This record gives sequence, C-alpha cells and structure tokens, in this order.
Amino acid sequence: MNRLKDNWLTDGLIDFEYKKYQLLAYFKKVKESFNRVELYPFMSDLVFHYRNLLLIKENHTLIRESFPKEISAEGIKNLEVNYKRIIEDDMIMQEIESIMEYALPQFKSSLDEGSFIYEYVESKCEIAPVGLTSLYANEGYLFIAQPPEKETNVYRYQVTIFEQSTELMRGIHTQYLHTAERSLSNTYEHMKLNLIRQYTELPNPSVYLVMSRLKFPFDQTLMPVAKRLLVKQLSKAA
Repeated sequence: MNRLKDNWLTDGLIDFEYKKYQLLAYFKKVKESFNRVELYPFMSDLVFHYRNLLLIKENHTLIRESFPKEISAEGIKNLEVNYKRIIEDDMIMQEIESIMEYALPQFKSSLDEGSFIYEYVESKCEIAPVGLTSLYANEGYLFIAQPPEKETNVYRYQVTIFEQSTELMRGIHTQYLHTAERSLSNTYEHMKLNLIRQYTELPNPSVYLVMSRLKFPFDQTLMPVAKRLLVKQLSKAA
C-alpha cells in the first residue's frame, strides 16, 4: 500500500478497526519514506488528506463528496435517498467521526515530521542568480547541483500565476533539458551562454542556481525543494 485513495474515509467498509488497519499500513510507508529522506510523493499526499479531513470535520455535508464517484446507474438514481439514510444513520456517522478523531493527529504528526525534514533540506541549500537577472523573470533556467558529483542538472522553468482564496499564488513548471559537467572551462556562466545560443527565443534569460551542501534523493526531495526555493526567490524579486 503506497497511497490512500482520495475517498479512503468512506470507500469500502466504514469500520473503525478496518480503517485503523489501513492507516497503520499507510503511515508505515510514510515513515519508511521519511527515514530515507524522501519527502515526495507522501508530503503532498499528507497535506491533501489532512486538509480534507479538517474540512469534513467542520462541515459534514462534505462527506457526500468523499463517497465513491464510480457508482451504478441505479446508485445514481438513488443517491439522494442513500445519502440521506447514511447521514441520518447515527451509528455510521459516529463511526466516521471516530475514524476522523483517530486519523487527524496521525496525519498532523506525519506532517510535522515531513516539515522538519523539509526545513532541514532547505537549510542545506542556497539559491543565487547566475550573472545578471532579467526584468522578465517568469521564464528562464534553473541549475541544480549537489555533492559529490560535478554534474549540474539544467531545467527550463516557467511561472504560472493563479488565484486561490482571493490571493495570487505562483506555481512553477519545469522541463529537464540536460545534465552538464562543470569544470574550469565550463563554468555556470559558460553554461548560461550556451543556453542563450541554443534557445534564441530567450535572449536575456534569468538563470538561478540551487546548490545543496549535502546529497539528498533528487526527484523525491531536492527537486521539489529547489522549485520551492525558486518560487520564493522570484516572489521577492516581483
């Protein structure tokens, strides 16, 4: 078992012991991942389920949305009747509430552990521009390096801005380009010049380097931390 279904709370048997067994298996996988300093995909998974449980706890009508979406035509026809019966069934609602009361502190504890690891990894990373930055920073290049290799992973990035809860948020999309070996003749500045020559549609790009002082799992940990650092850096410059 690796990931919980989005509707794990109401999927299948609604029984406290059964759900507890499910959660114990899930959190065991989370713990094993964190012990390897692998934050993702479990970190985003934990955030989603924790926030979802809080919403459901605050508003029981949201339980409806967590029931399985794939139901028969007969089930669709009788959905309102079935939902009303479930909501009015005190025993089922008490079971769901017991499951949530057990689950919430478990998710919170795992989230706290993941956040501690995240902050530790971030504290071992530095971000800095390579050469002069462009006035247009929503598109450019990201270099990521960590010891002991001399290789630098090169990405093209593009920032997307979207609205969430009346607040403008920044997201970022990255595209892997290649891995370059740094040397006395191939410095970060030289890598930047090569990119300008190769991708002429960005004649004056912003380029940022994220350097980790320690080696971490790349895809599961360092890459998402580097992307977050870049978003923070661009937010400051905006």
